Amino acid sequence: MAEKEQARLNRQFDRIGRAVPASSGFLEWARRPSSRLLRIPLGILLVLGGIFSFLPVLGVWMLPLGLFLLALDLPFLQGPLNRVTLWAQRKWTNWRRKRRDK
Repeated sequence: MAEKEQARLNRQFDRIGRAVPASSGFLEWARRPSSRLLRIPLGILLVLGGIFSFLPVLGVWMLPLGLFLLALDLPFLQGPLNRVTLWAQRKWTNWRRKRRDK
């Protein structure tokens, strides 16, 4: 089961890399096993920055990115994060379709 969630998470990273080509280099670096020592603290900082997104410099975008980075090393986050991401993508696609059809 964990392998299935890991594969799904990797597909999410691939999808993000295709949607935002400028991030592909960072995402490749972040997915390397050797990056673990920097990935975990960076993920924690991004989650904290996302929580305090009401401050001028920080933004809500930091929260999901931090969770994605943490999910690479914390398998219990992979399943819920995958489900939420797929749900959000479906909602986004449906919303865009409805706007286009108007």
